[in-house]
Amino acid sequence: MEFLTDIEIAQNKKLLHIKKIAKKLNIDEDDLERFGKYKAKLPLRLIDEKKVEKNNLILVTALTPTPAGEGKTTVSIGLTEGLNKIGKQTTVVLREPSLGPVFGIKGGAAGGGYSQVVPMEDINLHFTGDFNAIEKANNLLSALIDNNLQSPYSLNIDPRTIVWKRVIDMNDRALRYITIGLGGTANGIPREDGFNITPASEVMAILCMAEGFDDLKERLGDIFIGFTFDKKPIFARDLKAENAMAILLKDAIKPNLVQTLEENPAIIHGGPFANIAQGTNTILATKMGLTLSNYVVTEAGFGADLGAEKFLNIKCAAAGLNPKCVVLVATIRALRHHGGATKNELNTPNILFVQKGFPNLEKHIENIRKFNIEPVVAVNAFTNDSDEEIQLVIDKCAELGVQAVLSEGWAKGGDGTLDLARAVVDIVENKSTQFKPLYDWKSPVVEKIEIIAKEIYGADGVDFDKKAKLNLKRIDRLGFNDFAICMAKTQKSFSDNETLRGRPEGFIVHVREIEIAAGARFLIPILGKMMRMPGLPRVPASENMFIDKEGKISGLS
Repeated sequence: MEFLTDIEIAQNKKLLHIKKIAKKLNIDEDDLERFGKYKAKLPLRLIDEKKVEKNNLILVTALTPTPAGEGKTTVSIGLTEGLNKIGKQTTVVLREPSLGPVFGIKGGAAGGGYSQVVPMEDINLHFTGDFNAIEKANNLLSALIDNNLQSPYSLNIDPRTIVWKRVIDMNDRALRYITIGLGGTANGIPREDGFNITPASEVMAILCMAEGFDDLKERLGDIFIGFTFDKKPIFARDLKAENAMAILLKDAIKPNLVQTLEENPAIIHGGPFANIAQGTNTILATKMGLTLSNYVVTEAGFGADLGAEKFLNIKCAAAGLNPKCVVLVATIRALRHHGGATKNELNTPNILFVQKGFPNLEKHIENIRKFNIEPVVAVNAFTNDSDEEIQLVIDKCAELGVQAVLSEGWAKGGDGTLDLARAVVDIVENKSTQFKPLYDWKSPVVEKIEIIAKEIYGADGVDFDKKAKLNLKRIDRLGFNDFAICMAKTQKSFSDNETLRGRPEGFIVHVREIEIAAGARFLIPILGKMMRMPGLPRVPASENMFIDKEGKISGLS
């Protein structure tokens, strides 16, 4: 049997015109804002809150992942194909990929094998320009700040207090800490600055949390910048920035419609990372999907302690969403990893490693149930999994009262996820309950952080560094205590120490500092040495990419 790469599978697919995909959702062709033949933006007026409340939202998350990821997007797409095959009108709603991982180590985020969204190359690269618009809106505010520092109409901003950074959608460690404004009086005020990656921008977070264009503008105006020399807080609205920023985002706010390999609808919109941001697509995209389909399958980044926790405590709590079921993706490879396997042993069957690694999955199952939601475990199949290892996971989940199902969407598309689709429908139709957040936004900030650390991570307690304690006083002074909590933590462990695999116990979480995202309405506790600008690996994925004179791309995954 010939082995095809993801991009070859995608390129071999003859795509339907986007108007035919829209027709499946009963969208009039005149409502489409087309980007060529296979992509379109959807107007926000299509969203119907009554339908949103009535239809069924399914979240796909995962156990603590290995660096390569465990295939949440692939499972999300495969499950969508499977649900459609058993007669459930379903749309998958996903995040947009960032160029950083595409050219770095992780690759794209359009699924894999026979569970992909297409056109794969477009989705993984510039797509419809949303990331570019977010980057430009972010950097417009940066330019306005630096311009005001030397303006005759200066707001008297103290440059030492400015917390707003520029962004670029690329892994570039050289931009983490920079000095700007050099070259004399004509070139600005010299000060320290730096770049974050675009998915970490608060503008990205705001786009994903906004529930309409007016809400977007208000949130942009609420961005906290820093203080004046006389300690007065300064916001983007003080620079009259919100309208100009919103103008740059006037199209980016609209969700994007594409298709799966099996010609089912896919909505892709927004792209925050889950280790440093909220890790899920836009509220508007999710509500669009729930308006147009009976079932929506969506995913949240990295492990359930990050993406799912933020999806449920931040997004669902803010937007009034009620997920009916959580699919928890597990791989035998990741269970071996958490059972103590070395890098060279990850792809070799070893039932002992899987058994020792199972407590990691067990903790995630416990966590999902704390939100009053019942999980299904999807064992995402790899060719080097043994039958004994898979059966062990199924049996141990059964002991916990959880159904575990082999998911073969990568190899078989929707035909490989029929059992998973039926398991999900069984929960939605027979066991679904009202989801409940883990904390009340109005609770004290320290209490909210401790609830996440103790209940979700399993920590014994939380230690706040001196800077974090000062940040808590600032937050109280500014009146931001009622915001949600968006932890910035390693994705490699339940703890803030990436070397602690499995289900660590007896550890303390260390909060280094707490950033304010006033427009997004959340606070960002920084745990450990988190970076918001990744670097490229020793051998970047870009080195293996090729484009021929006809424009055909290879090596993109």
